[in-house]
Amino acid sequence: MTAALAALLLTATGCSSKADSSANTGDGADGVRTGPGVSDKAIRLGALTDLTGPYATLGKSIVQAQQMWADEVNARGGVCGRRVEIVVKDHGYDVQKAVTAYADVSADVVALPQVIGSPVMAALLDDIERDKMLTFPQAWAASLLGRDAVQVLGTTYDIDMIAAVDFLTRTKGLAKGDTVGHVYFEGDYGANALEGSRWAAKRAGLKISAQKIKATDTDLSAQVSALRKAGVKAILISAGPAQTASLVGVAASRGLKVPVVSSAPGYAPQLMKTPAAPALAALLNVVSAAPAVSSDLPGVRKMAASYKKKYPGSLVDSGVLSGYNAAQLMGTALKKACESGSLAREDVVEAHRSQSSVDVGLGTAQDFSDKSQPASTSTYVHKPDAKALGAVVNLEEAHTAPGVEDYLASRTP
Repeated sequence: MTAALAALLLTATGCSSKADSSANTGDGADGVRTGPGVSDKAIRLGALTDLTGPYATLGKSIVQAQQMWADEVNARGGVCGRRVEIVVKDHGYDVQKAVTAYADVSADVVALPQVIGSPVMAALLDDIERDKMLTFPQAWAASLLGRDAVQVLGTTYDIDMIAAVDFLTRTKGLAKGDTVGHVYFEGDYGANALEGSRWAAKRAGLKISAQKIKATDTDLSAQVSALRKAGVKAILISAGPAQTASLVGVAASRGLKVPVVSSAPGYAPQLMKTPAAPALAALLNVVSAAPAVSSDLPGVRKMAASYKKKYPGSLVDSGVLSGYNAAQLMGTALKKACESGSLAREDVVEAHRSQSSVDVGLGTAQDFSDKSQPASTSTYVHKPDAKALGAVVNLEEAHTAPGVEDYLASRTP
């Protein structure tokens, strides 16, 4: 589940930053060029997260996973002979608080391995690019592509929805002329997901019955009625966990027992402890760029075991995997920059972009060399399972759905 929870589009004004990436650069005692956030002894990273707002559970998982990574790295001597420190700022999913938090932290960190929320990213994009601050957003809208300093990890929402339509046609018996519902959040998250589903539906000869909702909409009875009237044979949803639970639960109770496929941010393990759990187990699948936390991948199993040991009692969810993966990938960029002799911000960005195949053992290899394209085109299909770690299991391993390459080519200017 991820910060697509990103979907709550808020209105934000432009912001300014105290940081200047060209200032405070110089050579360290070891001859490595430094800059903001880097000294001879430490590398400081920033996290703009939500610990008190609607996605506090997600934020806590990501923060703890990234701190675990930093502790592990420091136990091995750090990065480039320097201790890694993570400065955490809680914005509570409030854009103005996030703008203030960025201004407070940006002068003293070299990169941001975590920024939760599409509306937050929208408000900070220009400053991040100007400051040459390598940033990994916990948001996956295609609108975030095309900037040197901003890296969407894995797939974008549209790619996952193309995979979702392919999954439905392959495994659920959908045929030409059938109608598929798509319930989606207003804003970048939902709009980008809808773009993918419409493209895939047209290619497959299907029709899309779209239902736009707000993040405050938690009773989807009206949407279920509309979809039933439209005669849908399946439903896609690109919203939050509360909306997924309502959609599936209401649909099942009203006899609309059709397969449902959710974008990754629409599912959380807590749903399997709600009254909607039986319907979710029977009807729901989830498309995601990341494997399930219950995966047998050695890297994922090791991460999960370490997390449970370090944070006993904390839930191992997709936020843990997402946060740890981002931290690992930030580490590869910093190490590569160090090898090239500079930890200045712009050189960290350049080192990151020089990587065309990076695999940290937590999913699929990623290509960071083309800022205009997703880092990966491979999507997993998950299935809820209350007994599994993270209450989800892999149903299909990562694969690139038919048509994705054609779709990306059609988007290229």
